[in-house]
Amino acid sequence: MAPTERHITVNRQRRAGVLLHPTSLPGPLGNGDFGHQAYRFIEFLHTHGFKVWQMLPLGPTHDDRSPYQCLSSHAGNPLLISLDWLHDKGWLDAGQIATPKTDVAYRAQCLKFACHFFYEHFFYGQNNTEWQARLAGFMQENVAWLEDYALFVSLKNKFEKRPWYEWPDGLRDRNADSLDEAGQELKAEIRQVIFEQFLFFSQWEEVRAYARRHDVELFGDLPIFVARDSADVWAERENFLIDKNGDMKFIAGVPPDAFSETGQRWGNPLYDWDYLKASKFDWWKQRLKSQLKLFDMVRIDHFRGLQACWEIPQEDETAINGQWVEVPGREMLDELFDTMHRLPLVAEDLGVITDQVIELKESFNLPGMKVLQFAFDGSNNNPHLPHCHHVEDIIYTGTHDNDTTLGWLTNASNYNEAFFNDYVGIPHQDIEHKYWSVIRLAMSSVSFLSVLPMQDLLQLNSSSRMNMPGTTEGNWSWRFKWSDVSDSSMKKISHFMALYQR
Repeated sequence: MAPTERHITVNRQRRAGVLLHPTSLPGPLGNGDFGHQAYRFIEFLHTHGFKVWQMLPLGPTHDDRSPYQCLSSHAGNPLLISLDWLHDKGWLDAGQIATPKTDVAYRAQCLKFACHFFYEHFFYGQNNTEWQARLAGFMQENVAWLEDYALFVSLKNKFEKRPWYEWPDGLRDRNADSLDEAGQELKAEIRQVIFEQFLFFSQWEEVRAYARRHDVELFGDLPIFVARDSADVWAERENFLIDKNGDMKFIAGVPPDAFSETGQRWGNPLYDWDYLKASKFDWWKQRLKSQLKLFDMVRIDHFRGLQACWEIPQEDETAINGQWVEVPGREMLDELFDTMHRLPLVAEDLGVITDQVIELKESFNLPGMKVLQFAFDGSNNNPHLPHCHHVEDIIYTGTHDNDTTLGWLTNASNYNEAFFNDYVGIPHQDIEHKYWSVIRLAMSSVSFLSVLPMQDLLQLNSSSRMNMPGTTEGNWSWRFKWSDVSDSSMKKISHFMALYQR
């Protein structure tokens, strides 16, 4: 199938962007959010000529804070809600909040205070019909998922964060009487969750509008699978290969690769593709509609899984004994492109990529990814080398799963050093020169979009890594400081952007 005009939905203007998750923004609390620093970061991008802000999934996370195992594929992470915004609106007097032991608890107390204030002044007091109408409109627009999600979160809190498949049978199995009873009992908690989602999307709309005014596109990320313990699986179990008890014969993951000798055992439920086909992939349509409310373009993480999924026996402790099982991804993409007005998708096509995956990606004219940290194994036909790039690629120095470029360069076992030096044309380089060679390669590539992780923009070492695949400790917590920004480095990067027409 040849690409058609309907598939050309991603802006192919030659430009550059920065990869930074909002939790990594500066700020006084435990993670960055949609407050003043988000606006300052947009101004920073605009000032230096960057046109794209790429980030990780924005969904509500479990306690490990991984944005790739969210509680919902529709909802937003309440930890990203700006308390400054609430203070600026007059909905929060932080001076009345006792400082608890953790930032998470402090945020939660502030949000409860703001919710109480909002309802007292804008509903019971009838002071502001505009905000009443906004909340009512938000609830109506998101009725497909919002109530289920709010009840799910309220129940998780009631049962001390236990997963839904460990709840009492009536709630686990979604018995109508049990759900009605829980809805009445947890009415205040449900109202709180809905209010927080209203805040999240209200604040994000303002951030997105500010980005538009500064000619910055927002680039999001969509994990191909959803978490087993999520509102999606609990409320819409028919879309997944999982029984009413939450048990699975097979789980998702990837085979052994450069990141792990034993593969990665993700533990996500696999899709019931027969049901999805019969329902015309409605669950996926709703999911993508939610993402396109947030972003100008969306990366499908592990695009490989739309051609075939790596099925791992649930009882296995590693991913080694899995197998590839083909799925109807082409049929799904055909249906999505036929029925959705706009679908600006990017394929994360890293890892074990076959001719069938490449053909699927090219059939829908989806941009793919190239990563310079994968390029220098000594082979001159490595697809990640700049002379093998294509205009429709997006080139990265590294991703959120890689080491920082400075850290990667420091360890010569990561790459073929002699080949690297020969390729860039400067023998026996020191680390500083190697770093700038990598930045130059990313900027000079023919790829239409060049993306630098913020850590690489700041020349930070391995201690600033965002994630170590296959591990569960110490990830997703990196923050940057404005003092890390070097005027001389930014001047040099801006020069590269002008030189190579970014």
